[in-house]
Amino acid sequence: MKISEILVPAAIVTELKGTGKKDVLGELTDALLKTEPGLTREEVLKVLLERERLGSTGIGDGVAIPHGKLKDIDRLLISFGLSRGGVDFDSMDSKPAHLFFLLVAPEASVGIHLKTLARISKLLKSTAVRERLQSAADSEEIHRIIKEEEEHL
Repeated sequence: MKISEILVPAAIVTELKGTGKKDVLGELTDALLKTEPGLTREEVLKVLLERERLGSTGIGDGVAIPHGKLKDIDRLLISFGLSRGGVDFDSMDSKPAHLFFLLVAPEASVGIHLKTLARISKLLKSTAVRERLQSAADSEEIHRIIKEEEEHL
């Protein structure tokens, strides 16, 4: 399954305003709710914050992949956010995160959740891809970059 098939431009935030982890998680959750209005903001945030307490999802190189599982959904949901200034996300390399993929999976899923996390990590491994995403002008361009780069995975 491709990220570009799950992520829709309406769930992409090109200018995250938050300066802290909770703020950014809130903005990414709000973007997700645009495409999945049946979810509650509080429920999504609770799951994400519980996961963050286990260890930061800031994987380094300016990337964070906050994720969690919900029982009331039947498919994988993704939102994306770009912080041009960067956010302290307690990343492994202690550097600010700029690129955020928020991933919420059905509670019963295992394989698809892990495969998607791996696919996102692989996509963002390339410095050139990260730079392209950081310099994108709008959500359509971000979506197009992800789609183009996935062809090479």
